[in-house]
Amino acid sequence: MGAGSGVRNFFSRDSIPTKKVPGICGTKYPLSILFIIVNEFCERFSYYGMKAVLTLYFVNYLHWSENRSTTIYHAFSGLCYFTPLIGAPIADAWLGKFNTIFYLSILYVFGHVIKSVGAIPDIGNSELHVVLSMIGLIAIAFGTGGIKPCVSAFGGDQFDEEHVKERGKFFSIFYMSINAGSLISTLVTPILRGGVQCFGQDCYALAFGVPAGLMFVALIVFVSGSGMYKKYPPQGNILAQVFKCIGFALKNRWRHRAKQFPKRGHWLDWASESYSKKLITEVKMVTKVLFLYIPLPMFWALFDQQGSRWTLQATRMNADFGSFVMQPDQIQVMNPLLILILVPVFDLGIYPLVRLCKINFHPIAKMAIGMLLAALAFAVATVVEIKINETNPLVPKPGEATVQILNFAGQDATVQIPNNSPFTRPSLIGGDFQDPNYKKINVTGTTNVNVEIGTQSISCSGIREDKTFSLLVDRHADSSLYCRTVS
Repeated sequence: MGAGSGVRNFFSRDSIPTKKVPGICGTKYPLSILFIIVNEFCERFSYYGMKAVLTLYFVNYLHWSENRSTTIYHAFSGLCYFTPLIGAPIADAWLGKFNTIFYLSILYVFGHVIKSVGAIPDIGNSELHVVLSMIGLIAIAFGTGGIKPCVSAFGGDQFDEEHVKERGKFFSIFYMSINAGSLISTLVTPILRGGVQCFGQDCYALAFGVPAGLMFVALIVFVSGSGMYKKYPPQGNILAQVFKCIGFALKNRWRHRAKQFPKRGHWLDWASESYSKKLITEVKMVTKVLFLYIPLPMFWALFDQQGSRWTLQATRMNADFGSFVMQPDQIQVMNPLLILILVPVFDLGIYPLVRLCKINFHPIAKMAIGMLLAALAFAVATVVEIKINETNPLVPKPGEATVQILNFAGQDATVQIPNNSPFTRPSLIGGDFQDPNYKKINVTGTTNVNVEIGTQSISCSGIREDKTFSLLVDRHADSSLYCRTVS
């Protein structure tokens, strides 16, 4: 739940629609929630499916550095979690939840389409691809962020006040649909990217296009249930009322700091001159839980690295499990998969056993243990990264390059590079293929490498400053030399 509509759970609603919505198979669950759950499944599929391949798209398609790709990825994620602060007030004070979801879902679809078009190599040049990608991502961020605080609250609105138990189960099913959409999308879209070739390379256009199609389906499904929804009218920006109440209490208390007044039980009681006792009581409820949110920004900043640094880490790991080869961007599938498995295991098995042992395992303790386990996970990832870096080539600095000579010509090779001392590389035929033989060289701009083997020599081009290269030297069938440079 997002900012404004999420806080609204603490406050009573002023206007209750009288519309009677049919139940599912005669139950107290309104039929309208099916449309909302399917809509959320498709929307989460589109979001997580697109996001799963996003970092590799930056690195391999737009040819950005890993640092730049990570920065843009997290800037996009940050924007997605900032825009609910815009979407929630729009829903609360202006359009209402239904209209906000509808209009911003159209923007959402538009962003996906633009993003998919930007991944088609035959359309324009690299600069146009970057422009289209950024426009698409910004539209997606405002679309998903705008509807994020509204959809779950809109689903809760469909229940009558006395159906508290049914509403609680709805939120559990709603949460499961989020993780089901995430699980399937993070499994499927990397296969569409790497398992399908289009335009002679990985098919990012298809990997983005399928989530775009699912978001369009989400919009159609949501609109299809329009006639069944309970649509509450906008009731004002409740978040603004909360801040105004808090601000007035602080200002009023400061204004009367030097005067003798009867003591008030809580600092928020100083707002009683302008705000109702009911509102003040409910604001107190909100402020009590705010301290729980202090560590959450740090947690989510680390957690979101699954789609950036952890994905890039997976590209340098062996993911061959015999019958199944995991794509680097499929590493994120573990989160929704474990949620779908462990939530029922804990709720139906572990927690009841803990209660039988008379242990008071309250939510704060659960959160603390979860964060400790998350910290341990990042410690493990750190050790893995250290071990991976031990096998990596030397990192070149400005004015340098790192070159690996792979000599398959059958004789020792003498390598000459301008502004560097000559060195030799033995033939790898029958030799040790495990030795990477990386060597740092001095390079300014672009230079050629001259390789002499016996009486023959060949000049290999493409060695550039601040890059790492593998230079393969071999012979044609007529024994003439040839070389290839791979960065």
